Amino acid sequence: MLQVFGPKSKSKHGNPLWMLSMPKEAFFSVKFGMLEGCQIAVFSPDGQAPVSSTDKPISSPVEGMEFTPPRRLRTDEIPEIVDDFRIAARNAIEAGFDGVEIHGAHGYLIDQFMKDQVNDRTDQYGGSLENRCRFSLEIVEAIVNEIGSDKVGIRLSPHVNYMESGDSDPEALGLYMVKSLNKYSIAYCHMVEPRMKIGAENTKFSESLQPMRKAFNNTFMVAGGYDREEGNKAIEENRGDLVAYGRLFLANPDLPRRFELDAPLNDYNRETFYTHDPVVGYTDYPFLEDTA
Repeated sequence: MLQVFGPKSKSKHGNPLWMLSMPKEAFFSVKFGMLEGCQIAVFSPDGQAPVSSTDKPISSPVEGMEFTPPRRLRTDEIPEIVDDFRIAARNAIEAGFDGVEIHGAHGYLIDQFMKDQVNDRTDQYGGSLENRCRFSLEIVEAIVNEIGSDKVGIRLSPHVNYMESGDSDPEALGLYMVKSLNKYSIAYCHMVEPRMKIGAENTKFSESLQPMRKAFNNTFMVAGGYDREEGNKAIEENRGDLVAYGRLFLANPDLPRRFELDAPLNDYNRETFYTHDPVVGYTDYPFLEDTA
């Protein structure tokens, strides 16, 4: 995940690309979440199994990788995980970030609790829609109480099925979440388009984020496969208040300037998206003036 430090940070920038293209007054936040459930044990502390809402393993390897079967979290362990998120949020603010974004999308731990194709629990965190969303909302409440609602956003992907985290009724899930989030008056909801569902390339969707956009009371951010033209159109048609860019921003450190000039974009290299190299694929893409 891309992380950026705010202007007040006591630490060095995690990714200078964002800082160079954003105004000093911009709002900087850090996104955090727990992947869990779809990890390799060697990457976990002491080789422990990753935790999840379930003990079901991912049924098929992803890009040739076989993941360690997860361990189902005990009910009495869940408050500890909620508190971990609270502490992480407090630490982020103390480090100088302006806010935090809770990663509740793309098969991360929170997503595994919300989605009924993963969550097979029989306690108060499984079964009904309300129960499956309980974990995520307890995290939101804990963080809001710790740092204030104006410093909190959340990323959700009700329609997306990454890491086999799908749901039988994604619109109902999305609507329940945004209506519940209204109670906490968080700064924004960042939601991923249905077209990002695995296997849905070049598919026309009847599904839309519009019901969630209309139901959410604060800033609504959309993401997922947007280019300059489509992003402008989404704003013009009031499909969102903001459009998020990931891959294009990674490959173009001066993306706002390029969009302003309608200049050509660098092509991103997917093979370097998740490398451990601190430079290759992260800070080595050229600026516009470097390509002139």
